[in-house]
Amino acid sequence: MVDSDPASSVGGVSLSSSKHRGPFRALLSGLRPVQWVKNGLIFLAPAAAGTLTKKVVLAHTLVAVAAYCLISSAVYLINDLRDRASDQRHPTKKHRAIASGQISPRLAVASALVLLVAGFSLPALVVKPAGLYFILALYVVISLNYSFWLKTVPVIELGAVASGFFLRAYAGAAASHIYVSSWFLVVISFGALFLVTGKRSSELLHHADQETRKVLSDYTPAFLQSALTLCATVVVTSYCLWAFDTSTTGLSSAHHHIVPIRISVVPVVFAILYIMKSAEAGNGAAPEELVVKDRTVQSLLLLWALALAIGIYA
Repeated sequence: MVDSDPASSVGGVSLSSSKHRGPFRALLSGLRPVQWVKNGLIFLAPAAAGTLTKKVVLAHTLVAVAAYCLISSAVYLINDLRDRASDQRHPTKKHRAIASGQISPRLAVASALVLLVAGFSLPALVVKPAGLYFILALYVVISLNYSFWLKTVPVIELGAVASGFFLRAYAGAAASHIYVSSWFLVVISFGALFLVTGKRSSELLHHADQETRKVLSDYTPAFLQSALTLCATVVVTSYCLWAFDTSTTGLSSAHHHIVPIRISVVPVVFAILYIMKSAEAGNGAAPEELVVKDRTVQSLLLLWALALAIGIYA
C-alpha cells in the first residue's frame, strides 16, 4: 500500500513539545518528515544497477525522492484528517497536529492539495517517464483507499502497507528507465511484507492501538508468526539467489566483484533474525523507527550497504 503506514507515527515530533508548537512547526509535524527516511528505497535500484554515480541518474533519483516526500506528506495529512476523531481518543495520537487542533481541517486540505500538485509537477521539470507518474498515482490511490477502508480488511491491509515500500523501490528504476530483475522485485515485496507483519505482531502482543487499529482483533499471534516466518524464508532465499546469480538478472554479474556482494547475505540474514526476535518479544517497530533508532539494525544496514558498494562500485 502505502509507503508507510499512515497510522503508525506521531509525526516525528516529541510529544512533550507538541502542546507548545507554533503554526509552522505544527504543520511540519503533520507532514511527518521522519517518514521521509523510507524514500531512501528509491536509491536502491539505481545503486544496485551501478548507475547511481551518473549525474543524470542521480538527478532523476533525487527528483523522484523529492516528489515522493511531497506526495507522501499530503497523504499523511489526509489520513490524519480522516482519523481525527479516533486520534483524539488515543493516548499519544491525540498530540498529532490535526487531532490536537493545531492545524485546522481547512489548512490541512489546502496544504495536501498544494503538496499533491507540487509532487506531481516536480518530475516534469527533469524527469519525463510515464512510468514514474504511474507509480506516484498508484501510490496515492492505494494510500487513500487504505486510509478510508482497506485498513480494516485483514491480510489485505498488510499488502497495502507493504506496497508503499515496493512502489518506492520501483520508482527509483522508473525514474531513469533502469532494468529491474525479478529477484529484486521478490526481495523488495516480501521484505516489505516482513517488516509490516513484524510490526503488527508486536502491536498485537502489546495490545497496542486496539481502538484505532481495529484490524488487530482479526489476527492471532500464531498467524502473524507464521506469516513472519514465511516472509523471512522468501526474503532470505530470494536475496541469496539474487546475490549469487551471475547472469544479467543477478548482482554477481561479470562487471562486479562477486565476493563482497555474496558476503552481503550475512548482514541480511542477521537483520531478519534480529527483527523476528524483536517482533516475537513484542518489541517490533515501524520500519522508519528501526532505521532511525535501532543501533543493531543501523549497524547491519551499514555493513550491507558497504558490502554492496564495494562489490558494485569498487
